[in-house]
Amino acid sequence: MKDLLFDRLHTGLNSVLDLRQKQHSLTTSNIANVDTPFFKARSIRFDELLKDAVGTNDEAMKKTDHRHFSGLSGTTQEPEIYEQEPAPWVIDGNSVSLEREMVRLKSNAMMFRTVTKGISKRMGMIRFIASNGKG
Repeated sequence: MKDLLFDRLHTGLNSVLDLRQKQHSLTTSNIANVDTPFFKARSIRFDELLKDAVGTNDEAMKKTDHRHFSGLSGTTQEPEIYEQEPAPWVIDGNSVSLEREMVRLKSNAMMFRTVTKGISKRMGMIRFIASNGKG
């Protein structure tokens, strides 16, 4: 019964929320360090991780032994953190672009809200079914 109510998509959406929260923390850290010399902006690459989280990556390599390396993007529990190299013309070696980080922050917040709304809709359907359609 648990697998019927909380399937791979449901747990995947929860993993997506965790990843979005981690990205939010990285982005706010980047913004806080916009004036720190030699600080490298950090972010998570979502494309492959999201496919893994919600189960749409059927052709992905499977990690069958603890000695195997994770994919290039890490796992949903331990995502690989990408560090942005500074542009060659930057004097202080800082790679944080305030404009890029603000766009990333807004985009991440929008995606977080979207996934939250999706989970709420799924839970509403489960509530409706549990109440025999009287809810």
